[in-house]
Amino acid sequence: MKRAEGTAIKLTTRQKKIVETVRRRAPITGEQIAELLGVTRPTIRSDLGLLVMLGYLDAKPKVGYFLGKDGGSESGPDGAADAAMLPVREIMEVPVVLRETATVSDAVVALFLENVGSLTVVDAEGRLAGIVSRKDLLKVAIGNPQASSMPLGLVMTRLSNLATITPQHTVRDAMAIMIAREIDGVPIVQPRQGGPDAGLEAVGRITKTTVMRLFYEASARN
Repeated sequence: MKRAEGTAIKLTTRQKKIVETVRRRAPITGEQIAELLGVTRPTIRSDLGLLVMLGYLDAKPKVGYFLGKDGGSESGPDGAADAAMLPVREIMEVPVVLRETATVSDAVVALFLENVGSLTVVDAEGRLAGIVSRKDLLKVAIGNPQASSMPLGLVMTRLSNLATITPQHTVRDAMAIMIAREIDGVPIVQPRQGGPDAGLEAVGRITKTTVMRLFYEASARN
């Protein structure tokens, strides 16, 4: 795949330092990298995840980080760079939607039937109200025999606590959010018609599985 003009990914200063540190000291753990850079491990978690996803670094459990197949290149692998800069609207999946009055039992059935990890929850007007994940359902179900009949409005992660992106954001933007927040997916939203008080509409979703499939297909074309 030929890189379109202007799509080459430019590393931040910290990311360049991470790559250079790994080049000189590999294999090296994330904790050791953070110590050498004078920061904490959580501070560079998203940087490390992104560098691995883009092929600058590779990692092995209990071994550490070392240079990836393109660790010596500033622009990164063509396929990965192009894929990372795609607008999410080009690869987003259709959200599975339930009303906030639906029950935990309804959500469990929907998760299994649709084979997804989370559900989009909307209010009576169709506005995005929150997201309910397998983790949310598990937390409320443990030790609670009445959980199955609880409405999703009581167990969902509310919109005020969600990270969202618009269809114009890039795959790289979505990756950064998922890595930094340690979540499996991000809802893609746009304002509803009717002004700023009309709320948000969920038009899609992007997950780690979606991203991994995209990068696999990009690598297969190279």
